[in-house]
Amino acid sequence: MDLIYRKHAIIRMFERSIRDEDIRSVLSSGEIISDYPNDTPYPSRLILGWIDGNPIHVLSAQSENGQTIIITAYRPDPKLWECDFKRKKS
Repeated sequence: MDLIYRKHAIIRMFERSIRDEDIRSVLSSGEIISDYPNDTPYPSRLILGWIDGNPIHVLSAQSENGQTIIITAYRPDPKLWECDFKRKKS
């Protein structure tokens, strides 16, 4: 899988102890929970995956040449997300 990491993603991954292997696992076996077709320069999507029983969200985009661009990754806050981590609390 050809991944391109945005600078923001690298910084956040380091701060949050999220590894490249975690990102790849989420992308390969995670669930798309939101699509953002109007994002620029490429449409993006939010993917939920589980690493060691803990949720991780990865925001990624697909470039025209097939590269996956990692925009950011984080561990969703249970105070802000429903218990399934698929929807934000209202």
